[in-house]
Amino acid sequence: MSERELTDEELIARIRMQDHDAMDYLLDKYRNMVKRETREIYMIGADSEDLMQEGMIGLFKAIRDYNEERNCSFHTFAVLCVKRQLLTAVTSSNRKKHYPLNHYISFYSQDEETKSSVMDILAAEENSNPESNLLMQEQMGGLVYKMDTLLSKYERNVLELYLDGLSYGRIAEELDKTEKSIDNAIQRIRKKLSQE
Repeated sequence: MSERELTDEELIARIRMQDHDAMDYLLDKYRNMVKRETREIYMIGADSEDLMQEGMIGLFKAIRDYNEERNCSFHTFAVLCVKRQLLTAVTSSNRKKHYPLNHYISFYSQDEETKSSVMDILAAEENSNPESNLLMQEQMGGLVYKMDTLLSKYERNVLELYLDGLSYGRIAEELDKTEKSIDNAIQRIRKKLSQE
C-alpha cells in the first residue's frame, strides 16, 4: 500500500516503526498548511523562511506527540501545534533578552560619518589610559636617551632606516656600505639597547 492510500493516523503508526518514507510524505502533505499559517504571522528580525522553519518544527512535534486516543484528528492537532510553535517563536523574539541578537551592530562595521568602527573606538580608549601613556612616555624617553648616548651616528642612521622598514640591501645602498656592515651594525645596536 502506498502512502497516498493511508490515513494520517496510519502514516503516524508507520513513522513510529521508523518508516522514513511515511515521515517525508506526511511532512510534505502538510507543508501547504504550514505556509498558510505562517502568512498571518510577523516576527521581528525573521523572514518567511524562518517562520516556515518554525512552523515545520511545530508539525514535527505534532507527528511526535499525536495520540489517537484523545478523539482528535491528526489534522486538527497538527494545526494547533503549528500555531503554538509560531506563537512561541513570536513571543520569544519580542522578549527584551533577544534584543541584542535581533539588533546587533558588528564590531567591524564602520560609521558613515566618522569612518571608524567599534573596534577602532575600543582600541583608542585602551590607549587613552593616562597611566599607560605616562609609562610609555617614560620608556620611550629612556630608549631615546640610550640611542643618543650609546649609538654612534652611523648606528643611528642604520637604525632609522631599519625602523622605516628597509631591507639590509636597501640600507646598504642608501648608506653606500655592504650588507655585512649593516648586519654587524644591527647586531651592535641590539646588544647596546638591550643593556641595562
